[in-house]
Amino acid sequence: MASVPYISDQEFQTKVINSVGTVLLDFTASWCQPCRAIAPLLDQVQAERGASIAVYKLDIDANSQTPELFNVQSIPTLLLFQDGKMVNRHVGSLSKAKLDAFVASGS
Repeated sequence: MASVPYISDQEFQTKVINSVGTVLLDFTASWCQPCRAIAPLLDQVQAERGASIAVYKLDIDANSQTPELFNVQSIPTLLLFQDGKMVNRHVGSLSKAKLDAFVASGS
């Protein structure tokens, strides 16, 4: 199973805002234990939903503009976008069932 790719502040506009369809963005950091815990769940969502959703991670230590733009105070923070507009937000770890429900909320 392929892991979820990382994007940068510079790629955010193109990969998320200009995107058509559903995008799930995970604000994360290498030192964040809950972030590491949900990483396999994000991989599963990407594998199960295929072309119907784009899933990306953004490292908050290497990219400060996007987290600031969305007032990210804690990680993991998941933002769900539909056609470039944020439609839902979740802060903290969550189960696979709750992640599936979160992703479905944007459809």
